[in-house]
Amino acid sequence: MATQTEKEAPHVVVHGGADTFKQEIVAGKHHLVADEPISAGGGDAGPDPYDYLLAALGVCTSMTIGFYARRNHMPLEKITVSLWHSRIHARDCEECETKEGMLDRIDVEVQLTGSLSAEQHAKLMDVAAKCPVHRTLTSEINIRLRASERPV
Repeated sequence: MATQTEKEAPHVVVHGGADTFKQEIVAGKHHLVADEPISAGGGDAGPDPYDYLLAALGVCTSMTIGFYARRNHMPLEKITVSLWHSRIHARDCEECETKEGMLDRIDVEVQLTGSLSAEQHAKLMDVAAKCPVHRTLTSEINIRLRASERPV
């Protein structure tokens, strides 16, 4: 049985050289650049990989909130999602199952503006945690890595 990647062209392709951290990203018809900051040996030509990860979560969160508010005719005017990534000692995380070593923490702050009732605001905050990227990041993720058999 053919795998998904054997049946269809990849949606995202990343090209990079061995001489720099700079990467060219093609996502469908969109072209992006990623890099590391100068302090990490990069050229700072674009966001770093964790910036893209946070951006994916922030965009999905905002889109999900906005979609729900539109569908339910809520008076939401603006959504601002601010995100931070850090590494923390597992023992410092009361709500985490892991208690040894280090773990990744993503803090997400959502600001909603508009004449929302307290109930509407609470519902939109509940919806924020249900965006598909949030669900992906908090679920078991199976990443299958293999060498390409495609001709160069």
